[in-house]
Amino acid sequence: MTRKVAIYGKGGIGKSTTQQNTAAALAHFYGKKVLIHGCDPKADCTRIILGGKSQTTVMDTMREYGEAAVQIDGVVKTGYCGIRCVESGGPEPGVGCAGRGVITAINLMEDLGAYTPDLDFIFFDVLGDVVCGGFAMPIREGKAQEIYIVASGEMMALYAANNLCRGMIKYAEQSGVRLGGIICNSRNVDGEVELIKEFCKMIGTQMIHVIPRDNIVQKAEFNRKTVTEFDPECNQAREYKELALRIIENEMFVIPQPMSMDKMESLVVKYGLMD
Repeated sequence: MTRKVAIYGKGGIGKSTTQQNTAAALAHFYGKKVLIHGCDPKADCTRIILGGKSQTTVMDTMREYGEAAVQIDGVVKTGYCGIRCVESGGPEPGVGCAGRGVITAINLMEDLGAYTPDLDFIFFDVLGDVVCGGFAMPIREGKAQEIYIVASGEMMALYAANNLCRGMIKYAEQSGVRLGGIICNSRNVDGEVELIKEFCKMIGTQMIHVIPRDNIVQKAEFNRKTVTEFDPECNQAREYKELALRIIENEMFVIPQPMSMDKMESLVVKYGLMD
């Protein structure tokens, strides 16, 4: 059975990097068949899986040639370790609603049969911390069953994670989506791991893994590769391998209990994130 996973997180937190490196680890170390559906209008959710190549998006194809021209072989490309990649894309800058592009692209991929039953994982990589409109579609309409939130021990990252949980509980009952945990993409903030663990406890979830900060991630990206492809024996590749395994074996899926603003502020004050 295919597991459908949505990855959310504050803009700039390293969500797409974490998602692509996790997908590469799933495919390389565990032989999993993976499809990544990028839901960010920048269309950069699959770039390092595809060796740095940009990809023709669903929305670009529709604009230029019409909906009938959207075919799997035109918009779904295969990258590292057989990972399939599709990008929703978005409207021209300043025109239209990018969220509608997410809705349109996901429905088209379903209709065309891109989400084949042989897939072990489908990842929806969703823009920033937006949980409104079309960007909430993967959780609102049951397209994704699991959510993982990428965060760090920084105040705005935790506010974003808490807000994502607020948005998620509006749809959890009707769609069945559940939170699988928080991925700590470390920024080496003092007390970071303890803070994330306490945050997770307060909202009723788990910190599924800590990804340490390591310059090899940027070095691999400069070479247009995931860490696993760049150097599968390095420490960072082993961290993504461990994260992938924890996702494979995860059985803790919850409806989160987001904190009030007062509790949120008390937490960040406790850890010295707010003056």
